[in-house]
Amino acid sequence: MENIKSILQNADSILIGAGAGLSTSAGFTYSGPRFQKYFADFEKKYGFHDMYSGGFYPYKTLEENWAYWSRYIMINRYMNAPIPVYEELFELVKNKNYFVLTTNVDHCFQKAVFDKSRLFYTQGDYGLWQCSEPCHKKTYDNQLFVEKMVREQGFVIQDDGGLELPENGFKGIKMTVPSELVPRCPVCGKPMSMNLRADDTFVEDEGWNKAAGRYEDFLNENKDGKIVYLELGVGGNTPGIIKYPFWKMTYANTKAVYVCINKGEAEVPGEIEKQSICVNNDIYEVLKSL
Repeated sequence: MENIKSILQNADSILIGAGAGLSTSAGFTYSGPRFQKYFADFEKKYGFHDMYSGGFYPYKTLEENWAYWSRYIMINRYMNAPIPVYEELFELVKNKNYFVLTTNVDHCFQKAVFDKSRLFYTQGDYGLWQCSEPCHKKTYDNQLFVEKMVREQGFVIQDDGGLELPENGFKGIKMTVPSELVPRCPVCGKPMSMNLRADDTFVEDEGWNKAAGRYEDFLNENKDGKIVYLELGVGGNTPGIIKYPFWKMTYANTKAVYVCINKGEAEVPGEIEKQSICVNNDIYEVLKSL
């Protein structure tokens, strides 16, 4: 811990690469009790046991599809994470020259008051919709519509943004939303879809492209200096976005240091072993120590 702390303090810049493991450490789990608290009715009807599986299920109607997705969006985008991992991370880097590259789509960095101009969400945002076609490259904020959808199902939105069941539990919950709440493209009328990179219909809108440009600028300005590549919770699903580029850029710069914190998946190639520190532990526990 002392070694990592010293390296971060003495760095000219820090590039944070954040994967799903960071939000998992913050309590955003997609199975188990948290899944069952909000999706027990869908689990009973369809037999899937985690939110990801439910997100890909081919529901017969758009009304049922958006009942599922509105709950999903509400708890993973508009509710706060129960463990202050992102806040701890911000305290660690707030006075440094930092940038964040993340595959997470849950908006946790903004909620922890990271500078929006220093963030690049490569894979989309749960808070945005797009045309499913897509007929145009624009995204739309969905918070007000999502809140209406979950209320129509019978859920109660607390003052702090939390989502709760009614007094009679799932007996008072519907598994559909009214047809008039099904989101449709304001240009062509086709159904809207999530702005998530699941296939080649993903919309890279103006905000996405500006963020991509700021990321490239940060790399060009700092990649040859005393930079720390701080990788947090990045697994093997999409290693080409964060992990492999971090390894390659560390190898290309003898002044760079690669720090990987990832419970169960902290590893590094032998070629950059002497420039690296790997910590096989829970991210929150490590950040608290730092």
